[in-house]
Amino acid sequence: MQRITNARDFGRVAVVMGGSSAEREVSLMSGRGVLDALKSRGVDAHAIDGIPALLDAVRAGHFARVFNILHGAGGENGELQGALQSLGVPYTGSGVLGSALSLDKIRSKWVWGSLGLPSPKFVPLPRGGDVHAAKREIGLPLIVKPAWEGSSVGVSRVFEEKDLDDAVALAQRYPGPMLVEQMIVGDEFTVSVLADDVLPSIKIVPKSAYYDYNAKYIAEDTQYICPGLQGDAENELRALARRAFDALGCSGWGRVDVMRGRDGRNWLLEVNTAPGMTTHSLVPKAAAAKGMDYAELCWRVLETSFDRETGGAA
Repeated sequence: MQRITNARDFGRVAVVMGGSSAEREVSLMSGRGVLDALKSRGVDAHAIDGIPALLDAVRAGHFARVFNILHGAGGENGELQGALQSLGVPYTGSGVLGSALSLDKIRSKWVWGSLGLPSPKFVPLPRGGDVHAAKREIGLPLIVKPAWEGSSVGVSRVFEEKDLDDAVALAQRYPGPMLVEQMIVGDEFTVSVLADDVLPSIKIVPKSAYYDYNAKYIAEDTQYICPGLQGDAENELRALARRAFDALGCSGWGRVDVMRGRDGRNWLLEVNTAPGMTTHSLVPKAAAAKGMDYAELCWRVLETSFDRETGGAA
C-alpha cells in the first residue's frame, strides 16, 4: 500500500454516506465520523449523501477520489464500485467482484465451501420457499436472515418450529433472497483487515443474549475484548479471516465476522467491505489495540484508494 504523508496528495475527497439502504442511519453516523477525522488531518473532504449525488459530482470533476462508507445495497454490492471504475475515479474498499460476493451471504458461503473454509450449514430460501423443509435439513436452533443485509437487520434466532413463519416474515421485509443457517452456540469474534495487515481479533460480549442491532449501535454495556484470543488460537483465527477475505476477492479494508463454537472450532459468517465506523464500531477498536487512533485509521483506509490507481486492487 502506498503511504501518503501530505494531505494535499489525496486531492478533493468525497465521503459518500447515507444512501437509501436499510443501514442508512448507521452509514450517516459512520460517515460523519470519517469526515471529521479526515478534516482534522487536513484532508479536503466533503460529505455526499447517496450514489446519485456522488456520481453527478464526480462526472462534473469535483472530486479526485471517494471514501465509500455506504453500508448495504448500492454501496457494498458492486454497483457504486462499477460506476466509479467506469469513470476512472479511485475509491476505498473492495472492487466490483469482492463487493458483490461479500454482500451476498449465500454466494459467499458457496465460495468458502468450494475452498474447504468452514461456515455454518445453510439452505438458501427464495421468497415463497418452504422454511419448514429447510428446518428439517438444518435442525433447531437455527437462524433466518436476509441474504443481502448487514448490521443484524432482519435476523431472527429460532428455537421452536412455531416461530419459523414469523422469522421469514421479518426477513422478507428486505429485498432479495433469504437463508436458513445453523446456529453456532459459542462466542462471536470479528477480525479487521487493513491492506496487508490483519488487526487483532475482538471477542464481543453483549450484556443481552445476542449481539443484535441494539448491542451494536445503541447499548453502552457491550464488552469488547481485544485481542479476543491468545497464542496459536489467535493466529489461527486471524489466518482464517485473511483467507476468507482473499477468497471473495476483497481488497483495501474490511471486517470478517466469525463464530467460535464451544469446541474451539471457528465458523465464518460474513465479510463486511464497508464496515461501520461509528463510536461503537469494531474496526476502530481493533486499530486502537495496535496504537492507531481513529483519525489515523481513516487516513490509512483512504490511502488504500491509491492501489486502484496502480491496478493493485480488483
